[in-house]
Amino acid sequence: MRWTDADTAFIDRQRVAHLATVGSEADPHVVPVCFVFDGGRFYTALDQKPKGVPPERLRRIRNIQRNAKVALLLDDYQEDWKRLRYLLIHGEASLVEDKPERRRAFRLLLAKYAQYREAGLEDAAWPLIRIDPRGVHRWRASAELEGP
Repeated sequence: MRWTDADTAFIDRQRVAHLATVGSEADPHVVPVCFVFDGGRFYTALDQKPKGVPPERLRRIRNIQRNAKVALLLDDYQEDWKRLRYLLIHGEASLVEDKPERRRAFRLLLAKYAQYREAGLEDAAWPLIRIDPRGVHRWRASAELEGP
């Protein structure tokens, strides 16, 4: 994947993305996620917010284990609809087990989100999802806008 300077600037400004996975019955599942981008891959971690099941039983984890194809949507909503824009990233997701890669990704997450530092997310026991982009759809409402 090649990213433009405008892509990376747009990505860096976003605080939340929406991760779409597909279940065994081809049922879509979308959740908001905090994320980081290292210039090539996206990472999102499960954290200590209350969940109805243990992290490994969450639907997004089970879906990724069955079908690695995912979509990640980063959007910028404005009341002025001439300023709307988004990036829709299609990719393959996996759970990161490699300890050095996990440490790098968690360092990026901790740098971006104070809430993760306060919650002690640096504990590498939490599941970490890596998204390897395979394609991107860029859209903006106005050609006058810079970026995606």
